[in-house]
Amino acid sequence: MEQIKITEVGPRDGLQNEKTILTTQDKFEFVSRLVESGIKNIELTSFVRKDRIPQMGDAKELADLVLPKFQNLVQFSCLTPNAKGYEGAKDSGFKEVAVFTATSETFTKKNINITIQESLDFFKPIFTMAKVDGIKVRGYISTVIACPYEGKIEPERTLEVAERLLEAGVYEISLGETIGVAVPSEVETLLEVLLKKIPDSYFAGHFHDTYGMAIANTKQALSMGIRSFDSSAGGLGGCPYAKGAAGNVATEDLVYFLHKEGYDTGIQLSSLIQASQFMEERIGRKLTSRTYVAMKNAD
Repeated sequence: MEQIKITEVGPRDGLQNEKTILTTQDKFEFVSRLVESGIKNIELTSFVRKDRIPQMGDAKELADLVLPKFQNLVQFSCLTPNAKGYEGAKDSGFKEVAVFTATSETFTKKNINITIQESLDFFKPIFTMAKVDGIKVRGYISTVIACPYEGKIEPERTLEVAERLLEAGVYEISLGETIGVAVPSEVETLLEVLLKKIPDSYFAGHFHDTYGMAIANTKQALSMGIRSFDSSAGGLGGCPYAKGAAGNVATEDLVYFLHKEGYDTGIQLSSLIQASQFMEERIGRKLTSRTYVAMKNAD
């Protein structure tokens, strides 16, 4: 069976906007259960200012617990918005970091308070240091199809940002359908433009499920050669700058779909359900993954 790479973003992208601030020990337990399920790529945390994103304020403490125990089993990454964040990640022992930009100037300004060009300039020291340190860099591009402020985004704008990131040195680009409004025909239009210039092996799909289209969009991307996808256990997460945007596609829904379609993920659904159930209890609200709800209720 053909292997699909899944990057679990629940511990960072999923949790960062949750109102309930979790203990470092709870996060460690969540990650431990994710590792037990067979997930091999996990975005663990973000090295940002605690006053900006309190949920990520324990990045070093969490890394100190997780990396020594699991780094030989899993490729862990973390978000590093600037050189200071990169240094924190390096000192904590990460072998992969991620940088973040978007196709929409308005979104970028509201999200990280700088322009797209300034965000790319901010990353230059990270790429320079990472090359010397032997640390891999992954790139995120948000609003690749639509922006909550600017509306529809032309594919050429995504291509331009993607080419800049590849030129800088990323090994993979996560295409963020941030507000979850896209349908498969729009994914097709975007990928037709991108894949004329950049091989499919450089891309990952990052679909949100606001209108229930994330799995349909995943299928479209699969049909065009994409073999890497981001997801979040239980459907944790959302975009605080995109009003009403649902969370990332749930890892359970993605794994269920891929397995039924004949692909291999290396992930055991029953163990993944247990990880999400643990987190549901800790955050005090119901998770939205359809597969999670169906399998939990079937037990």
